[in-house]
Amino acid sequence: MIARILATAIIELHIARRNLWVVIAVGLMVVFSLVLSAVGSAPIGELGADRLSVTVASLTSLSVYLVPLVALLMSFDAVAGEAERGTLPLLLTYPVARWEVLAGKLLAHCAILIIALVAGYGAAAAIAIVNDPAALSGIGALWRLTWTSSLLGATFLGIGYALSSLARRTSGAAGLAIGLWLGSVVLYDLALLAAVVADNGGSFTKNVFPAALLANPADAFRLFNLTASQAGGVAAGIGGAAGTIPQWQSLMSILLWPVFALWLASAAFRKVEP
Repeated sequence: MIARILATAIIELHIARRNLWVVIAVGLMVVFSLVLSAVGSAPIGELGADRLSVTVASLTSLSVYLVPLVALLMSFDAVAGEAERGTLPLLLTYPVARWEVLAGKLLAHCAILIIALVAGYGAAAAIAIVNDPAALSGIGALWRLTWTSSLLGATFLGIGYALSSLARRTSGAAGLAIGLWLGSVVLYDLALLAAVVADNGGSFTKNVFPAALLANPADAFRLFNLTASQAGGVAAGIGGAAGTIPQWQSLMSILLWPVFALWLASAAFRKVEP
């Protein structure tokens, strides 16, 4: 079993290398992390927090948008691409279970994502520590951001596999992936903010709003990291308005979403005809 999963992962890594996904993912994370590291360090004096903790708060906002996007771009053709190239029927004739195929793809894509995260966050942390040796106290916050970003990426990788299995064509899967990203990361928060403003402190704000935040993996990720960070004071909008949500609830959402997403992907892949 392990050998079959590793073999699939190695094949996916070679495909990703040929498609330049490793270079693209690492390049995006490093560039944006360095930019936000420079911009996000401005409020240090006002907050009284170390430079790295403030940088982590800025990187959290970056990760909410960039990590799901990179994960979906890597996964949207995982099944649809195989079907269009005509390799899916051949792949499914091998003595390998479908869940093992998905596990191998997930292992490869998670490895690429983690490399990108470590490179991007590491570069931002290095600059923060060089400019402020006291920033070493924020290493814990950086580590928390790294592993939660990995779980967020695994969630959207699983969702991307499910969309790819349902679409069966790369063009359709790409459209679904971009639509999902816009809906879950951008439009979802805008809709919640509009509803909170319209509710004006009513039952929606008190009862529905917290549950709606926890139901979105991107919002749960942001809530957990911002409430746990020493620089949580830089949070604004949804993150700042939800300070009353217990941290354990957002943590549970972060841990459960990857499991649900992978189950969804496995269920969708089982229905794909060779």
